[in-house]
Amino acid sequence: MKKPKLSTAQIWNMSMGFMGIQFGFALQNANASRILQNFGADIESLSWFWLAAPITGLIVQPIIGHYSDQTWTRFGRRKPFFLTGALLAAIALCIMPNAGALAVALPPLMIGAGMLMIMDASFNIAMEPFRALVGDMLPEEQNTTGFSVQATLIGIGAVVGSWLPYILVNFFGVSQSALPGEVPDNVIYSFYFGAVVLVGAILWTVIKTKEYSPTELQSFNSQEVVETQEGLMNIFTSFKQMPETMKQLGWVQFFSWFGLFCMWVYSTPAIAQHIYGTDIEDSSSSLFNEAGNWVGIIFGVYNAVSAGFALFLPIIAKKIGKKQAHSMALTAGGLGLLSIYFVQDPIMLILSMSFVGMAWASILSMPYALLAGTIPLTKMGIYMGIFNFFIVVPQIISGIIGGPIVKNLFASQAIFALMMGGVSLLIAAVFAMFVVEKRNTEVT
Repeated sequence: MKKPKLSTAQIWNMSMGFMGIQFGFALQNANASRILQNFGADIESLSWFWLAAPITGLIVQPIIGHYSDQTWTRFGRRKPFFLTGALLAAIALCIMPNAGALAVALPPLMIGAGMLMIMDASFNIAMEPFRALVGDMLPEEQNTTGFSVQATLIGIGAVVGSWLPYILVNFFGVSQSALPGEVPDNVIYSFYFGAVVLVGAILWTVIKTKEYSPTELQSFNSQEVVETQEGLMNIFTSFKQMPETMKQLGWVQFFSWFGLFCMWVYSTPAIAQHIYGTDIEDSSSSLFNEAGNWVGIIFGVYNAVSAGFALFLPIIAKKIGKKQAHSMALTAGGLGLLSIYFVQDPIMLILSMSFVGMAWASILSMPYALLAGTIPLTKMGIYMGIFNFFIVVPQIISGIIGGPIVKNLFASQAIFALMMGGVSLLIAAVFAMFVVEKRNTEVT
């Protein structure tokens, strides 16, 4: 029996929680480097602090994927993980910008880095089961639409999350200045608001979405047996049996996320140095925080473009093919990052980041659309978790080598880290053209 198609409203309700996750994730991406610099981190060590997030994801994702496959409760299969992750992330969002006030036995910088790790682990607990939910709930012909809707809602949440610190300063008069070692009020209040939005959006999905039972899932694919009690060794077994398409997409993901990590870590110091002409050592200055607020704005721009472009991706993919559409979008993103070097007016960064937004929309949807048809329904969660290896490993590598490269090769000029990210996206675009799409009927 074939899975029934879901209505447009059902698909949007199913993915609403992802908007809340990305709201919090956007606050982290746009402000974590600034917060860590406020607490005393120097530019060469920023990537090391960011390592906490992908390392945590490397450990957490496959385990969460495994247990979400095996969890069958009256509340659902994936939903318990959404809610747990949301609550933990909300707590971390409230604590991280207040690390200075809470420091007793440890320096604020260590507490801030610890909260970054907990926050990212919590986002991971909530995020990957959402990817698996699309595979659980939608027939194959709706997969691209489902992941594109997720990308659109991710974009909407990220726009507001990225812009919120700027909005609080310019429309509500909240202070953007802070004493050395403290975080500005506009950032602190933004994190509080993000915690509320995150929990609310997750609750929307939990209440509005009814998951299929094990019996129903088995009836949709009678060739598979629903597995309910496999141990953690199943992770290693599944890794060995990884579909060929996943291996090919691994190279695409590696260079995509290496480039993104460069952008997230170094955008604030790069733009503060290269365009605003600030001394990045003076992270408490008003001009540095103005640059940080503008980074939030342009991060919102790329997410806004992503939200709109994601709606057209299914149409583009249908006309030219999924891998071709993904390669095209990655090329646009690479050129967007490279163009930042030639920008002198901060307003022009809007155009650069618009191209990055095209890549972001595709990164959030097309790899999963290419992958979803190649893996068994009963192992959707664990394979989505394993697929996350190709997201976190490049971030770990970037975090390890990024600081020494910026210090020794780039003479502490962070703009060249953005250039490195742009080249990485272009390499990912080339690898995307070599992906061979297969259907799940070929998976044993």
